Amino acid sequence: MSFIPSLGTEVWTMPVYEYKCTTCGAREEHILRFSDPPPTTCEVCGGSLKRAWSGRVHVSLEGWGFSKTDSLVSDDRPRKDFKKLKERAEQIRDE
Repeated sequence: MSFIPSLGTEVWTMPVYEYKCTTCGAREEHILRFSDPPPTTCEVCGGSLKRAWSGRVHVSLEGWGFSKTDSLVSDDRPRKDFKKLKERAEQIRDE
């Protein structure tokens, strides 16, 4: 169960899987339990389906060294030496 703030309650959620037909290229979305077998035939042409990566996945790379945070540092300011930072972090960890 997951808490959905907009609903103010917990609800059962099931993942949405996207499949692409290997014959005609049609895309289908299926809501499946983990125990459900995957669909095998295309609803459009009857061809075989292959699971596709969904466009709804959000990956956020955070921390110094990624473009999102690099844009916060002005170009005239020298970049930090990450090797020295890593060595210092390992030193602190070992203390």
